[in-house]
Amino acid sequence: MKNYYRVMLGKKGYHLDQCVAGGFLGTDYDVDEDLTGKLPDNWRDFNRRFIPVILAANPGKSKIGAGLACGALWTASKGMQIGDIVLSPDGCGKYRVGEVTSDYFFAKGQSLPHRRSVRWLDRSIDRLAMSESLRGSTAATGTVVWISRHGEEIERLLGGSVSVSCPTVQVVAVGAIDVEDPVAFAMEKHLEDFLVQNWKQTDLNREFSIFEEDGELVGQQYATDAGPIDILAVSKDRQRLLVVELKRGRASDAVVGQILRYMGFVKDQIAEPGQTVEGVIIALTDDQKLRWAISAVPSITFYRYEVSFKLVKG
Repeated sequence: MKNYYRVMLGKKGYHLDQCVAGGFLGTDYDVDEDLTGKLPDNWRDFNRRFIPVILAANPGKSKIGAGLACGALWTASKGMQIGDIVLSPDGCGKYRVGEVTSDYFFAKGQSLPHRRSVRWLDRSIDRLAMSESLRGSTAATGTVVWISRHGEEIERLLGGSVSVSCPTVQVVAVGAIDVEDPVAFAMEKHLEDFLVQNWKQTDLNREFSIFEEDGELVGQQYATDAGPIDILAVSKDRQRLLVVELKRGRASDAVVGQILRYMGFVKDQIAEPGQTVEGVIIALTDDQKLRWAISAVPSITFYRYEVSFKLVKG
């Protein structure tokens, strides 16, 4: 089955023109060796071998950042299959589209040496033509982002059959936060993006920051073997990691088991020596079963979010 990916080829698409001209996509991450025969089917095995390599080449990098780099390197080099579709932003509001046409090869001594051949199409997709959901997915942090759930829409956009509409902007208040651009929130549909964009105005920001690596936000939709973590944050003193799980509506007690699974993975695979792991569940409402479950786990906290909508006569 064909899969779809958003691939960043350098900050703001710096390497995109080079990749289009050369008919390839590539990654680097300071892994200066040919990976032919070193790309196992399981990305966890690849991470175990190459996280130490990336950390050795980048002493200031965190284990979290090295894990993200390994994940992107493995996905671009092995996870993508021939026939998969990639969208790469040009930094000017458009996405070039290409089809992967070869297995991995190594271009020694060249920029982005870990490569796949790509047949780049002669057209782009305008960001304004995308649905709010697809725009949110393509804006996610990370070098390589899986966006296959939008495959049907992407194919329609490539066929030129989708019209563009611009919604009217009003003002939405969420808790004590006034939002100038509620289109990004879309009445609870984009809770995660909204929270990330307004993190500094929340109570959580007093102690935690969403995880960044090399000045880029990487703590949103952090991929793990236990599933994607909505938000991964770290305390200002770097001693505590925070797993944030978002529920767009009522949260049941089942979410406690889910966030405990993520916390266990973070403690086992990501946390540095001495770092503790905590959890936060954010939902519109809870119930007594959830309260009982959380009361037995002091390391998990629950927050409600509130949404208000106001019409202003023209």
